[in-house]
Amino acid sequence: MNATPDIAAARSRIESAYSPELTRTAGHRLVDLLADHIRKAEACEGVVLPWLPPPQNIARAGGTLDGGLGPQVAREQLVDRFIELVKTMLARGHNLHDPRYIGHQVPASVPMGGLFDAVGSITNQVMAIYDMGPWATAVEWALVERLGSLIGWIPGRFSGLVTHGGSLANLTALLTARNVSLEGVWERGLAGAARPPVLVVQADAHYSVARSAGVLGLGSEQVLRAGLDDRRRLDPNQLDEMLADLRAKNQPIVAVSACACATPIGAFDPLNDVADVCRRHEVWLHVDAAHGGSAAFSSRHRHLIDGLDRADSVVWDAHKMLFVPALCAFVLYRERAHKFETFRQDAPYLFDPAAPGLAEYDSGLRTVECTKRAAAFGLWGVWSLFGPQLFADMVDVTFDLGQTLYHKLAAAPDFEPLHEPQCNIVVFRHIPDSLRDASPDRLGRFQLELRRRLIESGEFYIVSTNLDGVGALRVTIINPLTRETHLDRLLDALREHGRALEPA
Repeated sequence: MNATPDIAAARSRIESAYSPELTRTAGHRLVDLLADHIRKAEACEGVVLPWLPPPQNIARAGGTLDGGLGPQVAREQLVDRFIELVKTMLARGHNLHDPRYIGHQVPASVPMGGLFDAVGSITNQVMAIYDMGPWATAVEWALVERLGSLIGWIPGRFSGLVTHGGSLANLTALLTARNVSLEGVWERGLAGAARPPVLVVQADAHYSVARSAGVLGLGSEQVLRAGLDDRRRLDPNQLDEMLADLRAKNQPIVAVSACACATPIGAFDPLNDVADVCRRHEVWLHVDAAHGGSAAFSSRHRHLIDGLDRADSVVWDAHKMLFVPALCAFVLYRERAHKFETFRQDAPYLFDPAAPGLAEYDSGLRTVECTKRAAAFGLWGVWSLFGPQLFADMVDVTFDLGQTLYHKLAAAPDFEPLHEPQCNIVVFRHIPDSLRDASPDRLGRFQLELRRRLIESGEFYIVSTNLDGVGALRVTIINPLTRETHLDRLLDALREHGRALEPA
């Protein structure tokens, strides 16, 4: 049967969009453009953040949607339009490869990692069952084995998976903890519990941990925040008292969630002591090591995660301190069998009963996602290309810069570091003479206003936080190309913008 003219025209347009030659020509120009952009960013040519208010950016993004050429115009026109759109993306986007980007815990990723990710994106490698993504599955398994071994777990005894970000990773691990700690809860829910179960968390735990409690049906009021010591680390003595009291009341406990390291100031909990307490009270120990797990690569900093091997579950974000593109977060279980406790479901339309042995490798049985992108190609590629020493180097360099900035702040009369950093997260305040006697509220508002002026100028990108209820400035040195001279310029820029904000 011959195709109608409309269908024939549709097929022709589709074939033009899928043209390998269009991909080849556009790809060659794209790589040159990206390389030039990264070079300029690394040389601090231009602004870090090209600030525009949201409505203006949304209007610009919407305007491009009306400029499509259609797939049947000349290839050169399509390539030119493609490059124009990419230039818009680069011109309006955040420049994380600029060494003056020292803001959120999102890295200047190793560029080659992005190219490996691009292979997976262009060929649309996905996962759910092994035969949908055999190589993606193999890569994920190989990396789980390496990371679990770095933690110190026994090969063949542990398991894990990759998921889309630390928040989803925490939810997945805590769902597993809930199902193991509360017998029958997956099937019967929480309605039959004599007492409402609780989740005990480090007081500075990431908000995703408390959010998980709501999603898991525990309720935010059942999140109990364990006390901290004078370095904002989980205090084992206070934790011991809390767990003893809960056990005495026969209160069901889902887990204790510790940090390596906590988001506010990068504090690493004393995991061996915390693990002792959890073992004594027979409580699941979960460790959010999204940021700090990568210290496992560093001989200089590995001591920060001593005791991580005693956790029942660990979250570790490769898209933080392993410097690969987002999102690539690992959920790791010390006991291999626990990976099948997260979900207890059958899906015969998806999983093949003719090959039951392959279920061990089917990620859809163990993750919130069914179809899942091949998120680990970037890490696998960078590791296979450069070797693991690169990860140790990037941890060492950025952690060392955290100490460098701390000492500069401590030596400056108009700056106040608020802690001695254990990693590359540093929290501080700028206190000019005119604000030396200001109230905490005024001093805090000054920090927030100062940060806003700084980032809108495009000179640097840092973030703000509240510490003990007072506003402060927060830096995460997560570009390994940042140098000491950039930190000097940061202090000078803060002073300059601060003068414009000081009371007359």
